[in-house]
Amino acid sequence: MERHSELQANLDRVKKRIDDATVAAGRPPGSVSLLPVTKFHPVRDIRILHELGITAVGENREQEARAKHQEFPAMEFHMIGQIQTKKANAVARWAAAVHSVDSVRLAEALDRGVGLALERGDRSVDKLPCFIQLSLDGDTSRGGVAADTAMEVAQALEEAPHLTLTGLMCVPPLGWDPLTAFSQAREVLTGMEQHFDRDMEFSAGMSGDLAEAILHGSTIVRVGTEILGSRPIP
Repeated sequence: MERHSELQANLDRVKKRIDDATVAAGRPPGSVSLLPVTKFHPVRDIRILHELGITAVGENREQEARAKHQEFPAMEFHMIGQIQTKKANAVARWAAAVHSVDSVRLAEALDRGVGLALERGDRSVDKLPCFIQLSLDGDTSRGGVAADTAMEVAQALEEAPHLTLTGLMCVPPLGWDPLTAFSQAREVLTGMEQHFDRDMEFSAGMSGDLAEAILHGSTIVRVGTEILGSRPIP
């Protein structure tokens, strides 16, 4: 029960930070969701989070996430790390959402993967929600698509029969002011919302910059260490 109490206290503290930032930004209570990041943490922690009301967590690595999903399928697992195209079929079997689509090629591979998973009975939900990962500094080697080509990826997601264009994800580049980063990302997302004529999700903000992200309209913040503690050595 000690770990249960620890995670409860950590969740309460992070949720209060989110609530305070939401109020400070003049936004409606409950308009920002929390996605705990459970990379390297054991399934027993994920079970506790589920008991505490968490319905989805974020994972960075396909193999680890797949194993956790197999052990505890009651939790939804979101893929937030970079995906090699050759791993798209595997991700499509277990992912409840993907936050890191950064190319038309990956979008097409995920679409094929979902179709295959449905045929094989490995997946019951026929649409995979997908976020475009934005690279604000244009260095796509770390994942993400440059702003000037984001709409091309968005169109591919919109047209894919087994995918849903859900929104945008970003991480401020090292050395960037978070307010500047999230402001620029918000402009890109607004352009997408106007083009497709609907509101979309904004997956932005982590422990150190969630207030700045919420100020610029984040609807999902991703928090790991502040909830689960230091990551165990894998």
